[in-house]
Amino acid sequence: MTPREWLAVAMFAAFILGILCGFPVAWVLGGVAVLFTALAILVQRDFGHFTGVDWSYASLVADRLWSLMDNWVLVALPMFICMGLLLDRSGIAADLMRDVSRLFGRMRGGLAVTVALIGVVLAASTGIIGASVVLLALLGLPPMLDARYAPTFAAGTVCAVGTLGILIPPSIMLVLMADRLAIPVGDLFLGAFLPGLVLAGLYVAYLIAWPRFRPEVAPAPDEAEVVDLALLASVFRDIVPAAALILTVLGSIFFGIATPTEASGVGAFGALLLASWRRRLGWRVLRGVLRETTLTTGYLFGIFVGASAFALVLRGLGGDELIARALLGLPFGPNGVVLTILFVTFLLGFFLDWIEITFIVLPLVAPVVVGLGFDLVWFTVLFAVCLQTSFLTPPVGFALFYVKGVAPPEIDVWTLYVGILPFVGLQLVGLGLIFAWPELATWLPGLAYSN
Repeated sequence: MTPREWLAVAMFAAFILGILCGFPVAWVLGGVAVLFTALAILVQRDFGHFTGVDWSYASLVADRLWSLMDNWVLVALPMFICMGLLLDRSGIAADLMRDVSRLFGRMRGGLAVTVALIGVVLAASTGIIGASVVLLALLGLPPMLDARYAPTFAAGTVCAVGTLGILIPPSIMLVLMADRLAIPVGDLFLGAFLPGLVLAGLYVAYLIAWPRFRPEVAPAPDEAEVVDLALLASVFRDIVPAAALILTVLGSIFFGIATPTEASGVGAFGALLLASWRRRLGWRVLRGVLRETTLTTGYLFGIFVGASAFALVLRGLGGDELIARALLGLPFGPNGVVLTILFVTFLLGFFLDWIEITFIVLPLVAPVVVGLGFDLVWFTVLFAVCLQTSFLTPPVGFALFYVKGVAPPEIDVWTLYVGILPFVGLQLVGLGLIFAWPELATWLPGLAYSN
């Protein structure tokens, strides 16, 4: 390799080292970009090796940031975040958990199935992993432990189901991926919808089947409420408002009535009305939601700034060309190249958050995949499913930390590690299904365009 390419490799290594040392992501990305710009100038000036990077790149970063801030797609970010937080504060999930658990009370493992179904509703309404996981842990863990569920079974269920929000639209991750790859957000929403439901179906099937083979993980309830019309009416009454809001947001996108940006505004306004209708919209709640929305949005845009500088310098050093040559040089064929990318992404998920992988790795490997003739929406959905495991795999699995922070004392770290193992396996099964049947990710977008 040339000195220029060695600088690109060292730059990527420095980025990973900075993240593992615990420094803020945005500062690592921007700081590494500045540091290696200076190193590239020194190498070219003092050693005569061409690097192609100088301080003029700073002005190019400013141009890129102008394009970034002028992007209407990213307006959907604060709107979807606000929508999710408002639904979280409105008490809908708590009411659903209470009524749906009564509905499945007679079934072995019924409480776990309830948590899974509520998790799907939260996934389609929030897209915020931290909020979903914490809420499910607070609402679902105590009843399951009181019902003598195995702690590993209960904790694993909460951790895994809470991460569905990163895949089932409207997902913040999909919005960011669409922006990074310059593809329509609606295409990714449509492409991820069926894979998200497939993964949720795998979870529910496991939660129903495993207690039948191992009854001790989810004992049958000693007594359960009879399902009658009053109970069904109560469940229906709690489900309809959330379902109506979700269908309005996703349906307006899927049927081409509104852009994702417009639909996000409708969703945020609908969540505001819903919280007001439930009399949960006090000044304290509204101020907390707006504050958290601002902080989360600012955090993401700070990473945008750092990632723009990092990606620009890395490309200037030939990092994208180096990765393309390395992947295309693999003796595995096109499918083998895609599987290698997914395997490396799975391994990176043990140490890096999805944000770093999305901002840095995805834009580098996507052009290679497109050049091999694969559908970009299909690959991006595969990449998203693979990244979902990063929330569960130690040592940086954020879902594990979220649950540990609010779980009862008997749920220790080892219990969480053991509990998530079956669900990581199910995620890999789901990944294999999408890889084997690309229509799971391409059928709905194709149907939308054909209509």
